Amino acid sequence: MSERLNIEGLRYAQAVAQTNSFSAAARAYGVTQPALSNGIAKLEERLGERLFDRSPRGVAQTPFGARILPLINGALTALDRVTAESNRWNAPEGGTIRLGVSPLINPKLIASAYSAVCRPAVLSEPRNLVLREANMEELRDGLADGDLDLIFIPSVAPMPRYEHRIIDSEPMVLVDSAPLCADPVEVDALGETQLILVPDACGLTRFTHGLFQSHELPLHAYPGEASSYRVLEEWANLGLGSAVVPRSKLASPEAPHRPLLDSGQEVEIFYEAVWDPKSPLASDLAILAEQLGNPS
Repeated sequence: MSERLNIEGLRYAQAVAQTNSFSAAARAYGVTQPALSNGIAKLEERLGERLFDRSPRGVAQTPFGARILPLINGALTALDRVTAESNRWNAPEGGTIRLGVSPLINPKLIASAYSAVCRPAVLSEPRNLVLREANMEELRDGLADGDLDLIFIPSVAPMPRYEHRIIDSEPMVLVDSAPLCADPVEVDALGETQLILVPDACGLTRFTHGLFQSHELPLHAYPGEASSYRVLEEWANLGLGSAVVPRSKLASPEAPHRPLLDSGQEVEIFYEAVWDPKSPLASDLAILAEQLGNPS
């Protein structure tokens, strides 16, 4: 253990501990599962013990992992605070946080962000929040060009030089033409199912492709594309195919759907906050992300 611990490996381990799944952690962090597994294997080699046990039933922390993972989480939190505090010196007084959000983001998360930004007890001072909804590429470009301070997006693609925090997750469900059937369905059972997709813009289609690739399943896409989540649901109910959507995007909580499972566990989509660590607002953005990811 004479070599330094790799911060990326520590974050990978933190993500697995949060999601209890290597595949879900890889999707949440926007990397391939082999890359994440390799990073954790190198970390375990440095530490001299395994952090996780993997079995057909899922992922469990080893006794060593149960002792070390809280320390890893504390170390990463402390490291983030060092960066945040150093940026605080350059933060402008007052002003606005320009937040870009994917259409996929749960409105409840946006409401929580608005409440946190406006409450004096959360950030260094109350700020205004200006919202902009756009598709993934527009949001990433806006952040890179300095037109946005912070973006909320599904964790489906890497953005290496930016700070990332998982701030929310929700179950994915299957909508099909069997409205009276509410039985859960395993991802592995969808290999022959025709899926209706939306254009690859908001992150949902990319998530769906990644989910099927992680299970080495072919994805049979309906030849057309739906323009919205509501249309996905309507077309699925018509029998044109099935649709995989976040539960919050159903027309109503009572709308017919089937829970989507991966080895008996709910399939979840993870949402992340992304910002430039060199931003003069970085300290407040880090505080906001931590508040949303760990609500009291």
